[in-house]
This record gives sequence, structure tokens and C-alpha cells, in this order.
Amino acid sequence: MTEVKTEVFGHMPPEEGGEVVEKFVLKSDSLKVEILSLGCIITALETKDRDGKFSDVVLGFDTLEGYTRKHPFFGAVVGRVANRIAKGRFSVDGKEYQLFLNNGPNSLHGGSRGFDKVLWSPQVLPNGVCFFRLSPDGEEGYPGDLKVWVTYTLSGRELAINYRAQTSKTTPISLTNHAYFNLAGQGSRDIYEHEISIEADSYLPVDDTKIPTGEVAAVHGTGFDLRQPVELGKHLQKFCLDGFDHNFCLQQAQVRRLVARACHPPTGRVMEVHTTQPGIQFYTGNNLDGSLKGKGAVVYPKHSAFCLETQNWPDAVNKPHFPNVLLRPGEEYNHTTWLVFNAT
Repeated sequence: MTEVKTEVFGHMPPEEGGEVVEKFVLKSDSLKVEILSLGCIITALETKDRDGKFSDVVLGFDTLEGYTRKHPFFGAVVGRVANRIAKGRFSVDGKEYQLFLNNGPNSLHGGSRGFDKVLWSPQVLPNGVCFFRLSPDGEEGYPGDLKVWVTYTLSGRELAINYRAQTSKTTPISLTNHAYFNLAGQGSRDIYEHEISIEADSYLPVDDTKIPTGEVAAVHGTGFDLRQPVELGKHLQKFCLDGFDHNFCLQQAQVRRLVARACHPPTGRVMEVHTTQPGIQFYTGNNLDGSLKGKGAVVYPKHSAFCLETQNWPDAVNKPHFPNVLLRPGEEYNHTTWLVFNAT
């Protein structure tokens, strides 16, 4: 059985309308998840260790103010297009579009006011919550009125996130949730003891602005070969890596499949990622620098969390040989990601 409760989390700043931000608490015997109507943000996710002790394993803030100020997309749904679009430019059916540049020379996670910074309309379900919004034609430079539904459902040890969208004009779309995980418990110093595996034979090398070069490179024999579990700290050292912020190319079949696994041996906590998406961005919190005070007034230093963001490949709108990222009128965008939590 899943219990669903609603409470007020705060109010938007007066200059943004002062509207109520609600928090939805989904609870099963094994998991407790808290989600905001602002940005569909996962603010907390509590799961058991091998001794049955619950800990919150996602980074975030105790109050709404943390989320309304600048932060690195903690727990949020990002869009219209997750990840980077080179120079914020693309063309569809011969027409050029220019987006806001918010990441050096590129556009990142939807632009200056993406899906993470707006209020969504919630509908409570027996086992979860469905958020809806209409992204108007021209919002952040994107074409078409886009109707978007993001549905979180909790069943036992599994949290499912389903993304659906329909458009009035052809538009690129790629949605993901940007939760930052630390299975030792949020606020723990680093993620070096975690064991990570990703079911991918290839990955996308990037230029110095993190845009894919266009090459689809084999992971074999490189530091990007995560097909067998690696202990993260030792692996970064062995390959002299500063961290990961790369797309791993998944099997191209829009069916549910296990694509990544993270395990924290000291606590026994395990998280599996299953998805229908064509890619997964593995990010090791390289830009966290201890300047943000999170929950319980702890600071979040570099490498204190990881993200496993299921999505389309970055800059796919400018790379015809990447998986299709365009949604056309009359079609439906529909992807699901499942997070499954265990303890060993």
C-alpha cells in the first residue's frame, strides 16, 4: 500500500506571484519520497540500509528559499530539453531557433527559466501524483504549445517517473529528473565508496564546453567502461579522471531495461535504474564546491553526490545520427524511468 499526503511547503516570492507550493509525500513500507509542485522537485527520498535504518539519500534544501534561489537543479525535472544544446541553436523544418545561453556558449536544461523553476498543476493519485503544465509556444525560444505530464508513482521499493508530452508544432523534447544521490545518506562527505555499473558499450566524448563531438566511442579499454561494477574513488584515481559528466549510450529499444546500478557496500543500500530512454548522463557532482548549505545545514562539496539522468543524447537536435529528439504534432512523447531501492 502507498500512502499519499499533501502539505503546504511555502509560497513563491511575491515577484513570482506568491502562489502556494505544495509538497506531496508518498510512503510505502520501504520508501518515502517527497515531491514539490515547483519543478516536480524530489526534495527527499528515504530508503532502508541493511539494518532497516532509513536515511534520506538525495541532496536538497529544508526550505523553499533554497529552491527559488540559484542551485544546480537539485531533484528537479528539467526541460524542454535536458542537457546541452550547442550555442543554443537548432533548426526545425528549415526554421532557425535561438535559445537563451545559460551554460557558457550553450543552452542547458531548458534555459534561464526551464521546467525546474515553474509551478505545475498537481493531481493526487491513489499511489502517487501527476503534475501537468502547458509550456506556451515560444517559451525559452522553443516552438509549439507543449502539454506535459510528469507522473510519480510509488509501489513498494520502486519509484516510477513517467513523462508524457504533446505539441502543436514540431519541437525538440528530452525530459529527465536531476536528483543528486548519495546512498550513504545526503550530507555524507563523498561518493568514493560507491560501486557503479552502467550497461553501455559506448559513450559520447565531449569538447571543452561539454558538447558531444559527434563521435560515438566504444567504452572498451577506457575509463568509461562501467559494464562491470567499479569502486568510484579508486576508478577515478586509476584513470586520472576529475569525474564524470558524460552520456552513456544505451541499447536502442524503447522497452524497460536495467541500465545502471549503484551500491554502497558500507550500508548495503542499492539503487537500480531501469528506463525506456536511449541515454543516461552519469554526473559525479564535479561542480559542487561546498558553497551551498543543504538539508540540516550541511555543505555539499565536490563529488558528494552522483546523478544518473535518463534522457536523450545531448545536442541530438544538431546531430542527425543521434536518436531522434523531435516531437511532431499528433505524436506523443512517452518515457518512463524506474528507480528500485534494495539493501544487501
